[in-house]
Amino acid sequence: MTAPDAAPAAVPVLDLTADPAELTAALVDIPSVSGDEARIADAVEAALRRLPHLRVHRDGDAVVARTELGRPERVVLAGHLDTVPLPTVPGARGTVPSARAVVDGRDVLYGRGTVDMKGGVAVQLALAAALTEPVRDVTYVFYDHEEVEAAASGLGRLERAVPELLAADFAVLLEPTDGTVEGGCNGTLRVRITTTGRAAHSGRSWIGENAVHKQADVLTRLAAYTPRTVEVEGLAYREGLNAIRIAGGVAGNVIPDTASVEINYRFAPDKTPEQALEHVREVLPGHELEVLDLSPAARPGLDRPAAAAFVAAVGQEPRPKYGWTDVARFSAMGVPAVNFGPGDALLAHTDDEHVPADAVRACHRALADWLAG
Repeated sequence: MTAPDAAPAAVPVLDLTADPAELTAALVDIPSVSGDEARIADAVEAALRRLPHLRVHRDGDAVVARTELGRPERVVLAGHLDTVPLPTVPGARGTVPSARAVVDGRDVLYGRGTVDMKGGVAVQLALAAALTEPVRDVTYVFYDHEEVEAAASGLGRLERAVPELLAADFAVLLEPTDGTVEGGCNGTLRVRITTTGRAAHSGRSWIGENAVHKQADVLTRLAAYTPRTVEVEGLAYREGLNAIRIAGGVAGNVIPDTASVEINYRFAPDKTPEQALEHVREVLPGHELEVLDLSPAARPGLDRPAAAAFVAAVGQEPRPKYGWTDVARFSAMGVPAVNFGPGDALLAHTDDEHVPADAVRACHRALADWLAG
């Protein structure tokens, strides 16, 4: 006799009127490691569909909700629903379900995604419920598969399938920035240089040709390289060109006949991807570059009226974003974007991932003030 199929798990109910810190905890309590976002996407969609002032669109495990008030300006608030895998270290607090503790007098929320980036998603959801008449039309984007390879990105899928839903004058990605505006982002280029030789017994090394030794020129040039700091629209972006992985060798008594070095170039928003690749070729002349990954940088766009008003509402000096984030996707679509969210990015993905409750509330207040005019 065949056992009946298990009943589908009930969709979690999210209270979007709750304290944003409590909403963060509720989101953390829904496991959503990349590839397993369906349940949290169901919960987000159900909560948003209860709001009559929003038009809601679902695409896979991505959800888009929009006001349609005819305002002269539209902004996007975007955040991803997925997290990296849960920690395996016994006693780790950056896991699921969430936990609370008082640390140095502050109410602190622990759990996977508190920083990256369910605190930011909670802020989005709370704003979506509370702001029925914002001074700017708002598109709230919640997407899947951010923590994996770029080809799987839910935001990229939305861009291909429904680009009109992402059109805007300005975008805010609620990645963790400790409550400070971080404009644009550096681009990233990863290449591999492979050298070949001729294998031989190391006792008769003169018979062979050592492929590892042929990497000496590459490593010497990288070690001598001085990275630039480039000012773009008033923000100083520091670049970096570094070897990140090296491989070669067969055995303890064999001259290696192949070796490879992987190199990562973090380039400022004054360069196109093509210019970044050409720069690396100039630094490493005579070597063939195998491109493994290339993502464009993003200009901050802080001169746009919406961006200037946002920076003023936050009330802190903006900083550059040195890492790569999905603001680059918006920039490529012609939408200037910044990063702004609760939590210390250095705590993302850690076994002790946590965010102060008041940091989530402060981020919510800043965005609410800006959107309410």
